[in-house]
Amino acid sequence: MAGKKKWSKGKTKEKSDHKVIFDPETHDRLLKEAAKYKLITTSVLVERLKINGSLARSAIRELIAKDLVKPVSTHQAQLVYTRATHGAAE
Repeated sequence: MAGKKKWSKGKTKEKSDHKVIFDPETHDRLLKEAAKYKLITTSVLVERLKINGSLARSAIRELIAKDLVKPVSTHQAQLVYTRATHGAAE
């Protein structure tokens, strides 16, 4: 036999230092920028706004309440939204 196979070290992801509460600056960015995204998911908000997952989910709920986004697909694990186009419907 050729000897014992060595285990690879594996890839380690750096711990992200995302925000856990909204400061006024991040909240304003959410309302201005996120409503213009074509694809809005929890993952997209986490990556672009540097917030954690639970904060991203609550942000999506807030955008829905303000009618800034509309659902495309609501799967059990992944919720997909898009911007609400008020001008195109009228």
